[in-house]
Amino acid sequence: MSKNLKIFLGISYLLILFTFLYFVFTGIEINRLDNFSYYKELQADLETFISSNIAINLIYFFIFAIIWVSLLGFGSPILIFSGILFGQWLGTAVSVISISIGALVLYALGNFFFRDIVKTILEKKFKRYIHLFQKNEFYYFFIYRFSGGLGVPFGLQNLIPVLFGMKKTNYFFASFFGFIPGFFILNTIGAGMNSYIEQAEYFNMIDLIITPEIYLPILMFAGLMIISLLIKKFFFDDTNR
Repeated sequence: MSKNLKIFLGISYLLILFTFLYFVFTGIEINRLDNFSYYKELQADLETFISSNIAINLIYFFIFAIIWVSLLGFGSPILIFSGILFGQWLGTAVSVISISIGALVLYALGNFFFRDIVKTILEKKFKRYIHLFQKNEFYYFFIYRFSGGLGVPFGLQNLIPVLFGMKKTNYFFASFFGFIPGFFILNTIGAGMNSYIEQAEYFNMIDLIITPEIYLPILMFAGLMIISLLIKKFFFDDTNR
């Protein structure tokens, strides 16, 4: 592939991304973001809209999540959002499946079109991980996903396997099963936020935090972060190999 073609594809990709983000965020009334009643209105409207045809809306979200992730979108916001829309269980299911597919699409695009660029940018930084993944790519990538990517931004997490040419089936299933714990926690937080907005008359940070639907998953998330640090120390730290 010629250098000019790669540049053209890269610019086209970025234009699609920013156009997509523009249409997503133009529907938000930014000047009302500090008004709690605005969130109650949004919550009520979303509740009515989702319940009117949940199957169709699941499909819409599914497609949106795939596109969002394949365009290097952040993971956490869409997980909170899926919890708000569909609750902790259904939200977890649809987000795990759709985001796993979206990540696979991004990996396939990066591996096919931008392999040289990805290697130039990431290879030196993540060189210490490559030989581990090459030993057993499914096992180590599953651990990597389970631990939340060890602090690496979500978009980059999805592209790291380009460095060692991971099999697509291993990529998908290691991502799918590794995503479940963290995704469930964030969807639970989203569902708890939805319940709080529905029931509260005004916003109070302390009331929000001490709500069981919020502080319990936050504690679970903190526990997962501790596990992530231990995993990084015992599996990915150079001093332990």
